[in-house]
Amino acid sequence: MARKYDMGPANRGMDPSKLRIDYRGELNPQQYAAVSAPPGAALVIAGAGSGKTRTLTYRVAYLVENGVAPSNILLLTFTNKAAREMLERVRNLIPADLSGLWSGTFHSVGNRILRRHPQAAGLEEGFTILDREDQKEMLDGVIAGLGLDAKAKRFPKGDVVAEVLSHALNTRKSLGVVLVEKFPHFLEFEDPIAELARRYEVRKREANSVDFDDLIEKPLRLFRADSTIAEHYQRQFQFVLVDEYQDTNQIQSEFIDLLSARHRNLMVVGDDAQSIYSWRGADFRNILEFPTRYPGAQVYRIETNYRSVPEILAVANAAIAFNERQFRKELVAVRPAAPVRPGWVALGDSGQQAAFVARRILDLREEGMELQEVAVLYRAHFHSMELQMELTRLGIPFQITSGLRFFEQAHVKDVAAFLKFIVNPRDEVAFKRMVRLLPGIGARSADQIWTQLGARPGAGERRAWSERFAEFKVPAKAAKGWKQLGFTLEEIAPGGQAVPPGDMIRTVLEAVYDDYGKAEFANYDQRREDLNTLADFATRYRDPAEFLDQLALMSGLDTDAAEADDEEEGRVTLSSVHQAKGLEWRAVFVIWLAEGMFPSSRSMESEESVEEERRLFYVAVTRAREELYLTFPHLRLNAGYGEMLQRPSRFIQELPKDLLEEWEVTGGF
Repeated sequence: MARKYDMGPANRGMDPSKLRIDYRGELNPQQYAAVSAPPGAALVIAGAGSGKTRTLTYRVAYLVENGVAPSNILLLTFTNKAAREMLERVRNLIPADLSGLWSGTFHSVGNRILRRHPQAAGLEEGFTILDREDQKEMLDGVIAGLGLDAKAKRFPKGDVVAEVLSHALNTRKSLGVVLVEKFPHFLEFEDPIAELARRYEVRKREANSVDFDDLIEKPLRLFRADSTIAEHYQRQFQFVLVDEYQDTNQIQSEFIDLLSARHRNLMVVGDDAQSIYSWRGADFRNILEFPTRYPGAQVYRIETNYRSVPEILAVANAAIAFNERQFRKELVAVRPAAPVRPGWVALGDSGQQAAFVARRILDLREEGMELQEVAVLYRAHFHSMELQMELTRLGIPFQITSGLRFFEQAHVKDVAAFLKFIVNPRDEVAFKRMVRLLPGIGARSADQIWTQLGARPGAGERRAWSERFAEFKVPAKAAKGWKQLGFTLEEIAPGGQAVPPGDMIRTVLEAVYDDYGKAEFANYDQRREDLNTLADFATRYRDPAEFLDQLALMSGLDTDAAEADDEEEGRVTLSSVHQAKGLEWRAVFVIWLAEGMFPSSRSMESEESVEEERRLFYVAVTRAREELYLTFPHLRLNAGYGEMLQRPSRFIQELPKDLLEEWEVTGGF
């Protein structure tokens, strides 16, 4: 029956008794087996909430207590913070001097090696590291030197080129393959990008600078070119430990393999079920094929979960079981059974979904749960748009892991500028933002064009925008885009009468913004989904002025009161699942569990992609400690098509029905 819810190293012969730490007493049997593993290659599959960090920490302590010098240990992590925390825990366990132990991110360790051997690596003493902004500026300079005007030809900007080159390097794929797979809209520029890459390398050498990718690539080249230096580090690092191994890319895997080649005392720790970053170059095969690449490697499974109640783990175990490519495991709860099962909540539409989540959060607060103990997770940032509006309307404070509220994002404000100008042709800010999107127009040109438009643009005018724009003096590079802008404005407001805002947005995207966005943003496909959702949302309004009022109210200007209470009660967290990995909350809502949304429509092209989406769902479920709510709206608005019927996510349909408690939501809409 549906639940009704009314919304009114090796032990070298040392006597265990002489060890300072009682490893058997302080670790569970699975953790102890991994911590006390003999020399050799070892893969530790540490399930969600199973004490992965604890296992690594005790492994370092175990090695040191068994006579391994800290200087002979290398600990590779994905954040320097993680490395610091692990070493601090080790210091609290044993009274040893750990100053000689090498620990940190791949980039920090690579930098340390390059600082020791700059000339052998083709650098000079005192080389500098380019941050992302420095890298963009240098690449933009190279683009200009090649005569490739990024704005005139829609050639990718420096930061987008950096993303292309970085992905090729870290995945060990050719530029052509990367363009086909990830950046097909830049295929016509393959030869110029290849030449740009060559000149960029020359420019870096001349500046005695390296970028972040060089911090791993150059040490690898150094080791392969100079066997003496390679052997020095291979001899030194008798034991290599790697955290979050499922997230490594191809070049990081090579780095690990080379450094551990002599002793082969390599312990990698991770969870194949949480490998969710292929889009940024992580290679799932690294962890899946580790036993094949290291014959004889021991595989240790740590399956005792200290985070979640059994009912939540039952959902996680059942969900991931459908993946074929995995190390089979079964998370087992330490915590006692919960009074309720995870909830399955089907709603009428996305508005009702947002309303349910918001009202249930208020109920949880009334039941004594702090807001900071609640999170709402989703597949993509645009899924949170209506929820942000509802939370704001009800005065529920929230924080977004991406940092920006939906309506504050640059691409949303860019497109809104077109509508603002149509509604109010005297809006100087909207006009300048709009024209700066055109090729060949910068801040100065935009100011000059605004001056030409006059203090009262459009007053008494009946002529078409294209006819009026023909009289303006614009930079030669901007002539084509300027003409197109005139036609676009006429299309979204023929005869001065604005079409519905959803249609306006679709037109702006297809006529102007898509070309701009592809050259401006490496992740434009994700931003395009945001804008599609904005257009869908806009179909609720006939009047663009009313729609713009709603955007302004949701932009954060009306949230001061809610934010003022932040110190007293905290905030609900809104996060994509990718950004929530490694975090946990008492109560978690996973929203938009519909086919095409979660899993995403793009992922359905291959079983490999679907399996990664299923791992993403597994990560979402295992973030919850006590309460889990899975929601699904039957209907979705789609600009141009009206309401579209949706199917529940396959990840829900695959679950045994008795694992979930179905909620029947009434009222409150």
